[in-house]
Order: sequence, then structure tokens, then C-alpha cells
Amino acid sequence: MMSEELLTELLEAVPEPMLHLSQSGQVLRANSAARTLLGNWIEGRSYASVLRQPSLLGRIEAAFADGQVGEARLQRTESTGETQYRVKITPIGPPDARGQHDLALYFTDITHLREAEEMRRDFVANVSHELRTPLTAVMGFIETLRGPARDDVSARERFLGIMEGEARRMNRLVSDLLSLSRVESQERQRPADDVDLGAVLRGVIAALRPAAEDQACELAFEIRPAAPTLVLGHADEVFRLKGDRDQLMQVFLNLTENALKYGGRGKTVTLAIGWQQGMGAMHGPVIVVDVIDQGEGIDPLHIPRLTERFYRVDTHRSRAMGGTGLGLAIVKHIINRHRGRLRIESRQGQGSVFTVILPRD
Repeated sequence: MMSEELLTELLEAVPEPMLHLSQSGQVLRANSAARTLLGNWIEGRSYASVLRQPSLLGRIEAAFADGQVGEARLQRTESTGETQYRVKITPIGPPDARGQHDLALYFTDITHLREAEEMRRDFVANVSHELRTPLTAVMGFIETLRGPARDDVSARERFLGIMEGEARRMNRLVSDLLSLSRVESQERQRPADDVDLGAVLRGVIAALRPAAEDQACELAFEIRPAAPTLVLGHADEVFRLKGDRDQLMQVFLNLTENALKYGGRGKTVTLAIGWQQGMGAMHGPVIVVDVIDQGEGIDPLHIPRLTERFYRVDTHRSRAMGGTGLGLAIVKHIINRHRGRLRIESRQGQGSVFTVILPRD
């Protein structure tokens, strides 16, 4: 028979919450994790007064009665949100005269599993919604072209133009979904290629200059004055880092396209690159790129959610401009892969600044 002292030491060695219930239903032992979760007062109390949730209490009563391993859920609501635990109920030790065992209760935090499942459901629902709208439009136009507009040349040309636009929208969505999936699968693999970020930004400006001219916008490129050349060597080496060139190009193409779309016609969009010493978790030198527009700005309420999948400040306007609602989610995952940070600052009526901070090493 295991000694009481050894049993107590074993419970304390378990990092997750764990309780030892006597055959009479008292909490004989609780490890430090269980006391943190349920309170320091629980030892010596009835399990019913400690746990309280009927579904869990019922499963414990069943385990006392039949001596079988069981499982239940415990839900806790705290200031930080709702936490859900899976509770495994295991009979231990010899039975008493009535055939009842002591019970061990082992708590596993499964909140992240529930959140992942909710995210999966939301994602599937969002994708279905995003595809249903253009598909419904295309099917409706096909039906019209086969029926009332069969011989109407002008209507046919107009409808075919709309159908082409909706097909392009679906193609962009599928392309972004594939890109997001690819980026997420690589997120834990930090890239190791040598990349000149200054050259990447110049490539972005060259690629988007025709789009900027269409909106009478100016694309400006600035190198922030700094003294990194004194520390890091020749100026050409200052903005080199370990990264994935194609993905970094995707980040700044996306941010710059957004700045052109929402910055307003005839305004200037600036890409500014600079260097500074990292702070906090980002030690050593970091490269900082600001994408600055002069648009209407973003309500502060929206900023924390901008990188969520399919989140849009103005859904109708975003769709009209060809947005899929996935661009900033892709940007976030690419920056995470590079162990960087994305900072968004905006004031309504004064434009927005999207700042990408990337470690050089």
C-alpha cells in the first residue's frame, strides 16, 4: 500500500490540477495546481461543495457507484474569459465494505481545442458564404442568358462582364486560401535565405506604379536617416536579413495595395525603411518598414481585429475593390514566420501607418 506521504508527493509532481477524493466524498488531497484553480480551502470539504456543476457531480457519483473510469467537463468563468477542463475520474485503491473506491480526478485544460474547433467552424462558414454569393450570381446570369436574354446582345455582353468579375473574385479567394494554408504550414520554419529588404520594397513600388498612376497617386520611398552604417558596416548591408523574399514581397505588396485602395485618389503612399535597436523579446538590430497612407483612417475599435480572417471594416467597399478579407491574415502569418511584429496605428481623418518590424539576425 502506498504511503500517504508518497501519494501527496506524487500529486504535487503532477503539473495539472488533481484531486484525491475519499470514499465518503471528501477532498483528501489537492495538488498546488488544483488549489490555484479551485481555492486553498478545498481540502477536507465535500466534492459537491467544491465542484458544484451537476453534470460533473453526477459522473463522480456514478464512478463511486460502479467503480468505472469516467470523464466529464468542468467549465470556469473568470475575468480572462471562459476556460473548459476535461476531468478524468479514476477509481484508486482497494474498495471499502460497500465496494466503493477512492477517486482521483485529473483536470486537463481543453480550452484551446474548443477554440480551434470554433475557429474551424467559423472558417468553413465564412468560406462557404464568400463563395456562395458569386456562385449564386453566376448561376443566375447563366439562367437568364439561357432564357429571357438569349437573343439580347447588349444584355449578354453586360452579364458576361459581370460573370467574369465574379469568377475573378472566386479565383482570388481560392488563391488567397491556398496562400494562407501554405503560409500557416510553414509558420514554424524560420526562413534562412539572405534578402535585401530595400530591394524588395523598390520591387513593390515598381510593380504597383501603374496602379498608383491609375488613381493619380504617388508612391514614395524613404530611407530613414540613422547611424546604422556606423554600427553594421556599409549602407548596402544595413537592410539585409534572413527571410523568404517571395513572402516578404507578398507582405509589402498587400500592405501597399491596401494603402492605395483606401488612401484616397490623388494622395501619396509612402514606404519608409529604417533601422533601430530591438526591444523586449526582439534583441539586437531590427529593420522597421512603415507603409503610410493619407486616407480616412480606421476607427480604433476595428484595429485589434484587422488581421482576423474575413474581417472587414466595410464589407461592401472591400468586395467592390476586389478584397477577399484574407490579405492581412496572410501578412500576419508571414511576419510571424519571420519572428517579426506588425503594428497598426491610425487616426480617423489622418490616415494609417502599418509598421512591420523584422529582426536582422
